[in-house]
Amino acid sequence: MAIVLRGCDELLVPAEFEQKLARSEATGEPLRIKLGLDPTAPDIHLGHTVVLNKLRQLQDLGHTVIFLIGDFTSMIGDPSGRNATRPPLTAAQIEENAKTYYAQASMVLDPERTEIRYNSEWCDQLGARGMIELASKHTVARMLEREDFTQRYRQGVSISIHEFLYPLMQGYDSVALKSDLELGGTDQKFNLLVGRELQREYGQEPQCILTMPLLEGTDGVEKMSKSKGNYIGISEPAEQMFGKLMSISDELMWRYFELLSFRSLQDVEALKEAVEQGRNPRDVKVELALEIVARFHNEEAAQAALAAFEARFRDGAIPEDIDEVSLGPAPMGILKVLREANLVSSGSEAQRNVQQGGVRVDGQKVEDRSLSLEQGTYVVQVGKRRFARVTIE
Repeated sequence: MAIVLRGCDELLVPAEFEQKLARSEATGEPLRIKLGLDPTAPDIHLGHTVVLNKLRQLQDLGHTVIFLIGDFTSMIGDPSGRNATRPPLTAAQIEENAKTYYAQASMVLDPERTEIRYNSEWCDQLGARGMIELASKHTVARMLEREDFTQRYRQGVSISIHEFLYPLMQGYDSVALKSDLELGGTDQKFNLLVGRELQREYGQEPQCILTMPLLEGTDGVEKMSKSKGNYIGISEPAEQMFGKLMSISDELMWRYFELLSFRSLQDVEALKEAVEQGRNPRDVKVELALEIVARFHNEEAAQAALAAFEARFRDGAIPEDIDEVSLGPAPMGILKVLREANLVSSGSEAQRNVQQGGVRVDGQKVEDRSLSLEQGTYVVQVGKRRFARVTIE
C-alpha cells in the first residue's frame, strides 16, 4: 500500500483494494491492473510517465498490467476538461500514432510482463444493438454531473451525443478486461467511476481507482501537453531532454522529483534541506536531469548531455533569477521574440546576433532567422549574459 500510495492523488476505495490485495496474496492470482491511453499524438512525454511509473511499480509487485490503446475511443474524442467538442481523429491518424505508443511505453514498462490490448477488439463487435444496450445502463442525469458537461450545458455550448459515449466506452473497457484496478490522471476520475458502475451492471466486482496528479509542463502552469509546447518527450535526444529539464523553475523541480524520480522520499527531503542550507538548487536540478535522461537513454548519454550543457554555459551560466516574459500570439518569429523580450534593442541587432551564432533557445543555437516558436516556454539567450524565460501564448 505504501508503494501504491506514493505520489498518488486518490485511491478509491482503500478498504476494497486491501481486500483485493489480500485475496491475491492468498490465492496467488495477480490483480488485473489497467491503464488506457488514447493515441491522440504520436509521442509519449514525461507527463504520461507519472502513471506509467506507478504501473511499473505494480508490475514489479507481481500483478498483471494491461496497457490499453484506445484506438476505438480515439475516434470519439475524450471530452475530459474540454470546453468544446474535441475533433475526432481519423483511423489513419490513430493507426500512425499507435505505432510508436507501445514501443515508447516499453521504455517504462516491462514488455515481457505487459498485456497490450486495443479496445476496438470488443467495441467494434458491439454493433448498434449492443451500443443501445450499453447506453441503457447509464443516465443523462449522471452524465450532466460531470463538471465540464455541466459548464457547457449552462453556458449554452453544444454537447454532441457521441461525447456521452466516450465515458461509456471507456467504462466498458473495464468490463471487457475484468479490471481490478484502473489508473488514470485526476482528469479521468469521472470516466473511471463509470467503469465501476458498469462492472456492477454486468455482474462483476467493481474495480478500484487510482488517480495520479497531472504533471505541469516546463512552463510550470499548464499540464504537460504537446499541443501547448511545454512537454518533454521521452524519445527526445538526450541533450534536448537534459536542457528542457534544466530550464524548469526551482520550485517546479520539487514537483518533478516527487512524480518522476525513483529516489526515496527521504532522499528528496534531504536534498530540500541541503538547498535550504545553501546548496545551489541548480546542482540539485542536475541530479534530477541526470536521473531522467539516464532512464530513457543511458548513463553515458546522461553524462555527455551534462558535459555539453556545462560547456554551452561555461562562460555564462543561466542566472538563477531571469526575466520571465509572456508573448503572443503563437507562432512567433525568433526576431520578434528577441525584440519584445527586450533581449535586443532593434530588429537589425536581432538579425546580427542570429547570423553570428549568438542566439540560443533552450541551449540550442539558432541558425535560421526565420525560426518560429510555437506555444510553450523557452529559455532564450543572446550572447553570454542576456537571458529570458519566454512563454509564447
